[in-house]
Amino acid sequence: MNTHPYLRAFLAGVFFPTLLLPVMLTGFVVARLVLQVPFPIERGLVFPMALVPAMWGLWNMLWLGTQARVHQPLGLHGAVLPLLLLPGGTVVASCLGILRLGSHGATWFQACEVPYTLIAPCFLAVLVGYYLIWKYLVGFLNRVLGIG
Repeated sequence: MNTHPYLRAFLAGVFFPTLLLPVMLTGFVVARLVLQVPFPIERGLVFPMALVPAMWGLWNMLWLGTQARVHQPLGLHGAVLPLLLLPGGTVVASCLGILRLGSHGATWFQACEVPYTLIAPCFLAVLVGYYLIWKYLVGFLNRVLGIG
């Protein structure tokens, strides 16, 4: 099954975030409309809904394309992706006025301030989560589709 390996890699990469994002969207809609959260959450959904699944698919294609030369484990390769997504998301959110970086923390929607001492451990948890998801879930999908 060597036909279109990059297409299969893209599909294996987009599978998980495509399933997860509607669940997150439901949570955001409930928070905004039912719980009456006072800040405009929907403005922060543009970046993840539009780019994250595509980035996962392209990242899996990159892993497949570099396997012959690099031999990097899939979990480690996946754990690097947040190191690209976080600065990109920060720039987009700052340009849209969603995020403001201060000396002690980040302020979301001019309403919710999160200290850097909380952001750092959460980011480490995200790195671990990405490692595990890429190692087990994306790796499984790659094997099912005959590319891993």
